Amino acid sequence: QVQLVESGGGLVQAGESLRLSCVASRGILSVVPMGWYRQAPGKQRELVATISSGGVTNYADSVKGRFTISRGNAKNTVYLQMNSLKPEDTAVYYCKMTLSTWPYAYWGQGTQVTVSS
Repeated sequence: QVQLVESGGGLVQAGESLRLSCVASRGILSVVPMGWYRQAPGKQRELVATISSGGVTNYADSVKGRFTISRGNAKNTVYLQMNSLKPEDTAVYYCKMTLSTWPYAYWGQGTQVTVSS
């Protein structure tokens, strides 16, 4: 069982920045795809950004140019640098690890990001 531990959320004003971190509780032998998703109250969970095992990144249109996903030096550690935050970025942000075998994915517990106007 792998646990993903997220940190870095908080309350900020519009225009400010936050950096989210996601660390796997134990090692996975290979580098695997990881990503960040978010869920605002009353809305479905949506993709924010992903990074493949080879380092290819993908972003939701709403965050392109403002958010950057990257890997840390430790295997299967991932960060989300969020700049120029907007009130509509307010949500619980979840880290996801994607596997090619069962259970196919692990999710973190989520970290709250609140952006005030």
